[in-house]
Amino acid sequence: MSSKRFLRPPGARPEREFLARCLQCGQCAQVCPFYCIYMHTGFNPFISGTPQIDPRKAPCHLCMHCSEICPSNALENVPKEKVRMGRAELDRTKCHTWQGFIICRSCFERCPLKGRAIVLEKGIYPAITEKCAGCGVCEHVCPKKAIVTIPTRFVT
Repeated sequence: MSSKRFLRPPGARPEREFLARCLQCGQCAQVCPFYCIYMHTGFNPFISGTPQIDPRKAPCHLCMHCSEICPSNALENVPKEKVRMGRAELDRTKCHTWQGFIICRSCFERCPLKGRAIVLEKGIYPAITEKCAGCGVCEHVCPKKAIVTIPTRFVT
């Protein structure tokens, strides 16, 4: 994953406000039962030490423990249905099902918002809806890497 394409944890405020509020305390990473949150490293003092998620390594499962514990409210405690970490994009030219090779339902079956964020068109073909939380689970489980999660701060 590009160093710029990381996701912020669920409930993250808009990037400027998030960076102004985040204490870089690491409590969100410590409380994550899935070990998907890790602290950014590098020489940029504005983002170094802030939490990030790389869905190819370990996606967010929307347990919401991180936003419950955030002492600065950089991570707002919102219901998982309202989380917008990013938006998943499906490349149908790479997807097993859309290509007609096999019926693969990996993304649909593993989505924390199953049946809302990812639906099956005609009962077979996966399609990502506007209710996508951008957690990256679908990207992580796709055997063809046909799904990419675009962070909210890049979505227009």
